[in-house]
Amino acid sequence: MEISYEWRGHFGNGEVNALHAEGFEHALLEDDWWAQVNRHSLGWVCAREGGELVGFVNVAWDGAIHAFILDTLVTERCRRHGVGTGLVAVAVREARAAGCEWLHVDFDDHLKDFYFGACGFQPTNAGLIAL
Repeated sequence: MEISYEWRGHFGNGEVNALHAEGFEHALLEDDWWAQVNRHSLGWVCAREGGELVGFVNVAWDGAIHAFILDTLVTERCRRHGVGTGLVAVAVREARAAGCEWLHVDFDDHLKDFYFGACGFQPTNAGLIAL
């Protein structure tokens, strides 16, 4: 499996919508990802095998020193092959290059080994209010 990673890579909304629907197990939506990430994000990482989008991660930020990993997505057939770790590694590198001092992530319990083990995040106290 040869995967290429591109910071702020081009993608079609349909590609990310399909990946998001598969990753979060919901109906296919028609969100305008391209406009959203260009308006609100420090960047994003696209992972491709050949021409196919097989992974994506959004890196939102506060405009200063805090960046946030959102929507880490890898198509099912490419999971457990290092694609997610590769996406996060590019996000870490590029957030650092942009002058960010902190990269945050929150996740469901079943992803602890991925974020703490494979990606190197450290546990920290955090708070959450469901809206």
